[in-house]
Amino acid sequence: MPHIAVEEHLPGITGLLEFRKDTAQPIRELTQILLRGTSTLTEGERELIATVVSNGNNCKFCTAAHTAAADLFLGESETAGMVKTDIAAAPVSEKMKTLLTIADSVRESGKLVTTTHIEKAKAEGATDLEIHDTVLIAALFCLYNRYVDGLGTALPADPGYFDVLAERLINNGYMRLPQGYDHLKK
Repeated sequence: MPHIAVEEHLPGITGLLEFRKDTAQPIRELTQILLRGTSTLTEGERELIATVVSNGNNCKFCTAAHTAAADLFLGESETAGMVKTDIAAAPVSEKMKTLLTIADSVRESGKLVTTTHIEKAKAEGATDLEIHDTVLIAALFCLYNRYVDGLGTALPADPGYFDVLAERLINNGYMRLPQGYDHLKK
């Protein structure tokens, strides 16, 4: 049960973002820029970063949501599953492995990102912008994970919710739906 009164039909982050729309707006905008904006990293790769961080933080809601979104973007479910258990063995590029490793380090502490991490990423072709955005996505998802878990948000009763949420994230991005979320009430 959530620690504060949020709309019951909006589990996880959505209920919190609806609770306080004024604070939600800037983080929604930042998320939209980082995960859906112009980038040399694909949307699927950026969702993998969110997945690795959320999984490492044991945030069940965010892990399920971003795994489902990554799966849809990638058109398969093996990769997201693998990055959660063994980045080194995952079927992603060597560059992506280095970026996911950086993201996982940021999750623990930004101070764990070393010059060696950065040199390896650059040696695999990562640009300064890709490294920057990886660190910022990782930091942003630490915020989201702590927000979701710190307020004790509920998981949806139906696991199929995450497939619907992933479709919404792919089709509408991270901004609030113009019509709101009342249509999700049962």
